[in-house]
Amino acid sequence: MAERSEETLLDKIEEKIHAVHDSSSSDSDDEKPKLSDSSLKHKIYRLFGREKPVHQVLGGGKPADLFLWRDKKASAAVLGGATAIWVLFELMEYHLLTLVCHSLILSLAVLFLWSNATTFINKSPPHIPQVIIPEDLAVNIALSLRFEINRSIAALREIASGRDLKAFLAVIAGLWVVSILGSCLNFLSLFYLVFVLLHTVPIVYEKYEDKIDSFGEKAIAEIKKQYAVFDAKVLSKVPKGPLKDKKP
Repeated sequence: MAERSEETLLDKIEEKIHAVHDSSSSDSDDEKPKLSDSSLKHKIYRLFGREKPVHQVLGGGKPADLFLWRDKKASAAVLGGATAIWVLFELMEYHLLTLVCHSLILSLAVLFLWSNATTFINKSPPHIPQVIIPEDLAVNIALSLRFEINRSIAALREIASGRDLKAFLAVIAGLWVVSILGSCLNFLSLFYLVFVLLHTVPIVYEKYEDKIDSFGEKAIAEIKKQYAVFDAKVLSKVPKGPLKDKKP
C-alpha cells in the first residue's frame, strides 16, 4: 500500500511538472509572434524618419485639424476664403489699399446710418465691440519672431562658414528653386500655392502613407547612391574651410 501511494504521488508530481512546462512553452510561443510583430512595426520605414503621426507632426490642435480636414466645414471655409482673396487680388486685380478703404467706407456708412435711424424707430443703437490687442499677445509674437530670426541668421552663418558642404548645397538648391518660382509667380500666388498644398498634401499622405513611404524609401536610397558617387568624384576633391579646434 505504501509503495502504491508513493507511485501515485510521483505520478501526480510528474503530471504537474509536464503541465507547467507545456503552459510555459505555449506562453513563449504566443509571445514570439507578438515580438516579431513589434519588431516588424519598428522596421517600417517612414518618410524623413517620422516617428509620430501626421497630426502630431503638424503640431496638433486646430491648425492640424484644418490641414487634415478633421472638420470639413472649417477647412472648406478657410480654403474658400483664401481662394476668394486670391481671385479678388490676382484675377480681378483689386488693390489692397483700395479694398481696405472701400470696406471701411461701407462699414462706417452702415453703422452711422443704423445708429441715427434707431432714434426714429425707437430701437437700441448697435453695439460696436471695443477691440484691444492684449500686451501679452503682442510681446509673445515679437519674442517668437525674434527667436526665429536669430535662429535663421545663426543657421545661415554656420552654412557660410564652409564647414558643411552638404548643407550648403541643399540651401543653394532650395533658394534656386524658390527664385525660379518667384520669377514665375508673384508673392500672393506663391503664398496661395503653399496654402493649397498645406490643405491637400498632408491629407493625401495620411491616406496613402504606406505606399508613399515605400516609394520614398526607394527614392532616398537611389539619391544616396548617386550622392555617394558625386561625393567620391567631385565633393571629396573640393578643399574645405578651416576647422576650429574644439575646446575640451
